[in-house]
Amino acid sequence: MSVVVIGAGQAALQTIISLRQGGYEAAITLVGDEAYLPYQRPPLSKAYLSGKMERERLFLKPDAFYTDNQVTLKLDTRADSLDAAAKSVTLSNGETLAYEYAVIATGSRPRLLDVPGRQLDNIFDLRGMADIDAMQPLFVEGKKLLVVGGGYIGLEAAAVAAAMGMRVHVLEAAPRLLARVAEPEISAFYTRLHKDNGVTLVTDSQMTGFVGDNAVRGVEMADGSVIDADIVITGIGILPNIEIAEAAGLTVENGIVVNEVGQTSDAHIFAAGDCTSHPNDLLGHTMRLESVPNAIEQGKAVASAICGAPKPYHQVPWFWSDQYDVKLQIAGVPLEIDQKVLRGDDSTNSFAWFYFTGDKLTGVTAVNRPAEFMAGRMLIEKSLKGEAIADPAKLADEAMKPKEWLA
Repeated sequence: MSVVVIGAGQAALQTIISLRQGGYEAAITLVGDEAYLPYQRPPLSKAYLSGKMERERLFLKPDAFYTDNQVTLKLDTRADSLDAAAKSVTLSNGETLAYEYAVIATGSRPRLLDVPGRQLDNIFDLRGMADIDAMQPLFVEGKKLLVVGGGYIGLEAAAVAAAMGMRVHVLEAAPRLLARVAEPEISAFYTRLHKDNGVTLVTDSQMTGFVGDNAVRGVEMADGSVIDADIVITGIGILPNIEIAEAAGLTVENGIVVNEVGQTSDAHIFAAGDCTSHPNDLLGHTMRLESVPNAIEQGKAVASAICGAPKPYHQVPWFWSDQYDVKLQIAGVPLEIDQKVLRGDDSTNSFAWFYFTGDKLTGVTAVNRPAEFMAGRMLIEKSLKGEAIADPAKLADEAMKPKEWLA
């Protein structure tokens, strides 16, 4: 028996950790197309970009972990194909690895902005450590940064740049920031936050391409005007890396389709992390999530199944974003919202919104309110399981401590 893990991110590492913790003793091989050991990605657009986090602190485990746990590393190596019938993985170096179980943890990649001038220097996507290493020397006070895309990653980079004294523009094609992932009141808060920090925001923006000779010097808009830029970051969404699964004949639909323990349409192939489309009984629908907690919990579920003691993964999704001195924490992904309850004052940097679908609490968005986030997350789970929860009015009552909601 042996396990081949394709991908070297958070889900891949967690699968390996949980396999060994679960008593799996056979060979494990980790295949990653980057030259690095598994590392944290969330700090890339925040602490690492700003220089507040050293490279060594990014790595999730030291070299010794892989030696001690007898994990064979195949880094800077791509998995070119997976043969489900032969139970083998062919690598870019020509090597073929046999497996009893394969785990696809290939993550996701930035959606490319395919417009004229895309090949110019100093235009970056925020994908990996190498991208940040390349752009970091250009983050200099007074330089002009233009961010295409008003999502979380782009706004995090904009916040770092603004704090360093750079002149920052953010272009968003939608009518508001964070349009795909947040309610209008959260968009309004971040619009104010970034404007207060000197960032120029352009919504409903229409860009046609990049201009420059060798390096980018600006972005051309639909009206013919040019916004000057010394550096451009594009962040217009991500795509799941499903190609190897698709070519192997696995079921793919907005991600690699897996069951509650990460098993694909082939009993000997599992998948975990950003690349999967998985069921969530708590929420009552299938989803694809791009988050560290999801990668970790799916990795645990995959390992539990391979070890013969399956523990299904059904949890309330949660996310976070750090911008300036503001920590945003989100739990739940409500598809419909019938009632909104505000705790605190959202004209400040400390408040929480609670979202209800019918009589169920289905979401909480907390800004610098960790206690409300933690209690809210637990209330969502109770609510989705059919338990009665606190009166919505009590959630807004600042005289009540969040822990009292759970009593």
